[in-house]
Amino acid sequence: MAKPVHSMIRVLDEERSRAYYARAFGLELAERIGFDGFALLYLRHPSSPFELELTVNFDRTEPYDLGNGYGHLAVVVDDVDAEHARFTKEGLPATPVKDFQHQGRTLARFFFATDPDGYKIEVIQKGGRFA
Repeated sequence: MAKPVHSMIRVLDEERSRAYYARAFGLELAERIGFDGFALLYLRHPSSPFELELTVNFDRTEPYDLGNGYGHLAVVVDDVDAEHARFTKEGLPATPVKDFQHQGRTLARFFFATDPDGYKIEVIQKGGRFA
């Protein structure tokens, strides 16, 4: 059976992206593999083996066009309101918390964060489907 191991995004500024993901989500550098024209950075949270791969192309000077096909990454937190307050206090971009309901029942409470390259990260309250 296949096991998910990472998701990759292209970023413009290596240090800015590393700092953002460390500050926003506690992701730590697991490995950095440098090549002549690019680098692969694997970030992970201590609680999970899943990694976010950041690809940095050294000759790139313009931000990437994310197009209209990109969805989002998602993380789960114990207290979405406290996490939203932390994002706000630290000046990290975040949408308002949304109470997503279906037929009068809350399916999820979440907000979206935006990284320095414009990628969206859904921050979901732990519980229910996201236990």
